[in-house]
Amino acid sequence: MRKNRIFVSLFASFVVCSCSTLKEPVVYENPDYSIEDVRRDEIRKTEELLEKNNVQALWRASIIGDGPTIERCFESVVASFNSALEDKSYFAARNLYKSLKAMDYPKLSSLGKSESELEKLCMESVPGLSSASAPRSASKKVSSYISGTVTIWVDKGIAVHNGYGYADRVIGSGFFISDDGYIITNNHVIADVVDPKNEKYTRLFIKLAADDDTRIPAKVVGWDPVLDLALLKTEVEVPFVFNLGSSEDLDVGDKIYAIGSPIGLERTLTSGIVSAVDRKMFSLGSVMQIDAAVNSGNSGGPCVDSDGNVQAVVFAGMLQYTGLNFAIPVEYLKIELPALYAGGKLVHSWIGAFGKTKKSMGKDSGVEVQYVLPGGSAFRSGVKVGDVITEVDGVKVATVDELQNALMKTPAKSIVKVKFSSGGASEGNAERTVPVYLASRPDNPGLAVYEGDIIKNAFTPIYGLRLEGTAQGKRHYVISEVLKGSIGDESGFSENDYLEIKNIKFNDEKTAIIAEVYSKNRKKGYLDINMALPATLDSPYYF
Repeated sequence: MRKNRIFVSLFASFVVCSCSTLKEPVVYENPDYSIEDVRRDEIRKTEELLEKNNVQALWRASIIGDGPTIERCFESVVASFNSALEDKSYFAARNLYKSLKAMDYPKLSSLGKSESELEKLCMESVPGLSSASAPRSASKKVSSYISGTVTIWVDKGIAVHNGYGYADRVIGSGFFISDDGYIITNNHVIADVVDPKNEKYTRLFIKLAADDDTRIPAKVVGWDPVLDLALLKTEVEVPFVFNLGSSEDLDVGDKIYAIGSPIGLERTLTSGIVSAVDRKMFSLGSVMQIDAAVNSGNSGGPCVDSDGNVQAVVFAGMLQYTGLNFAIPVEYLKIELPALYAGGKLVHSWIGAFGKTKKSMGKDSGVEVQYVLPGGSAFRSGVKVGDVITEVDGVKVATVDELQNALMKTPAKSIVKVKFSSGGASEGNAERTVPVYLASRPDNPGLAVYEGDIIKNAFTPIYGLRLEGTAQGKRHYVISEVLKGSIGDESGFSENDYLEIKNIKFNDEKTAIIAEVYSKNRKKGYLDINMALPATLDSPYYF
C-alpha cells in the first residue's frame, strides 16, 4: 500500500519531533541590474554557472539582458544539443531544443533536427509508445489478459526478529508493455532496490503467470517516487503485451478489471467500477478511485477495460475499508514513459510557486498564483502573487491539474514559456509571456518554502493564512486572508483574527510540520486558544 503520499486527515499523533528555531532566513531579492557593479557580479555568476548548467545559465543571462553572455550561453547549449544528437540521446536533445525554442534562439531552423523529428525519434524505441511495440492478439475472454501480468518479487534476504531469521521479501504485481520484456509496476514495490541508503541485500525477480515456480531476474530501468511508477526490464519470451488505453474515456460507473497477485496469490482477476476520477492523493495530479477488490500484492498491476486496454495502474487499497481502492490514470504513465526509459530516477520540475484554480463566471480560467518562493524561477522571471497563469509552451491551462500535466511533460533543467495575466483593473490585466527555468522539484516543497522565506510568508502555502505584522513585535500577527479549503480555513480561522506563533516543530523526516500558536479566534468569541496546527510539507498546489 502507498504510505507516504496519501493526503488523509493529518496526524492523529505527531510521534517523534525535532524542534526548529524561529530564526528568520535571509530572503532573496532580485538584483537591480541598472547598478553596474551588481550587473557585473551577476554576469560573473552566470559565466560560472555556464560550466555546470548551461540551460539555466542561458535563462539567467536573458534576465540580465547582456548580449555577449546570452550569445556564449546559446553556443554552449547548441553544442550540448549537437552532442546529444551524435550520441542518439534523443530525449536529451528534444529537451535542449525546447529550451532553445523557449528562449527564441534565432538560428533554431538551422539545427540538425526539427521538433517534430525529435519527438518521433524519442518515441521510436520507447516501450508501450513506439509503433514497433508488438500488438497483442485479439481475444474476447477477459481471463486471457492474465498471461500478460507478472508477480514482482524483491528478495531482501533474511530479517531477524526475536532471535529468529525470516525470509524478507516484497511482493507486488506488474504487466508487460512490449514484446522485448519491459514491465510496469509501482515504485514502492521496488523502492528497496533503488534506495541508495538501503545497505541490505536485495535482488529483483519476476514470475510469469503461466509459471509461478520460476523466478526470473529483472532490473529497474527508471523510477518515479512522486507518481509511484517504475519501468523494469527482463529477458523472457513475452506471452502477452498490453495496449495502453486512455483513462479519459472512463467515467464514474464504468466497469473495470484489476489483475495482480494479492497477498502473493498469482493470476487473480477482480472486477468493479470507477468510483471517482479526481482524488487528490499524490502531490501531482489526480488518481482514480475504484471498487474492484485490491489487496497487498496488487500494487503495480493493470486496471483494464473489457477490451484489455490498460486504463490505470493499481497502487493502493485501504484494507480496513471494503471497496476503497485507487489507481494511477494511464495518461500519467504515457507522459512519463520516455523519461523512465531514459533511465534513473525521474526528477519532476517546478517553478517555485503555489496556487489554486481560478474561477471566473463559474468556469475554470487559469491558475491564480497565491505564493512565490523568493529566489525561485517564477520569482526571478517576474511572476507575482495575484498573477493568473493561462499557458505553458503554448498549451492552455485552466486548472492546477492541467498546469501540473504541462510541467510534467518537460523535465527539470529545461526552459518553458509561461503566459500569465497580471495586475488589477488599473493595469488592464496585462498579459505577459516569459521564459521560466524548470528547477528540480524538492521532495517536500513546503520545507523549501519554510527555509527560504520569512515565517509569516511561509504560512500562506503551508496553512493558507496570509499574515500581517503588528506593533506587538515579532511572531505577533493579524490574519489578513484565509485561503478557501486550506488548513487554516478548516481550523476555523477568520480574517482579522490575532495569531502568535509560539514554536515550530518537524517530524524526523521533515515531511510534516506542526506550528504551536496562540490565537484569539472571532468564530469562537475571541476566546484565548492555544492550538497545534499540523500540515504536510507537500501538496498538489505547489508548482
